[in-house]
Amino acid sequence: MGTVEQALETQLSNIEKKTGKSRTALMADITASGKTKHGDIVAWLKSGYGLGHGDANTLTHFSLRGGTFEAPENAAADDVLDAIYKDKKAHQRPIHEALMAAISGFGEFEIASKQGYVSLRRKKQFAMLGPKTNDRFELGLNLKEAIDDPRVKALPPGGMCQYVVPLTEAAQIDDSLMAIVKRAYDAAG
Repeated sequence: MGTVEQALETQLSNIEKKTGKSRTALMADITASGKTKHGDIVAWLKSGYGLGHGDANTLTHFSLRGGTFEAPENAAADDVLDAIYKDKKAHQRPIHEALMAAISGFGEFEIASKQGYVSLRRKKQFAMLGPKTNDRFELGLNLKEAIDDPRVKALPPGGMCQYVVPLTEAAQIDDSLMAIVKRAYDAAG
């Protein structure tokens, strides 16, 4: 166990001493509270147990991760996608799957799951994929050169991407669009 894990374990032990409850009992109390949002749980722990912000925050992370300090980034890819494409955004997942299937043919790249989207990178990020709203999926592209396609919208300088392509269905992914994505892929690597 590394020093960070040891420090978190010590902090949890101290929380158990302060509250007089085991971490399992505290997690059960959090579940029973009906609170699901991080900030709501922290506030509830601070007022209900008299914990300081740091202790309440640590206990909340521990509880929301199912009794571990394992970062959610280590979750399986399907779990991450399930979290991004849930409820009213679930119908957009086929767009993501179609794009990823096409992009996978380009060669090697890294996939980094973020909150609400997926980042694709080689030496630099070349694309971002994810639902923008309940009804619109966005493909963000990093490409310094001009793109002449009416579907591709230029973004103001200084953002995460230079261009964005709003999509509403997988059928909009055609050879022309994938050629633009391939240019971004090539430029990133």
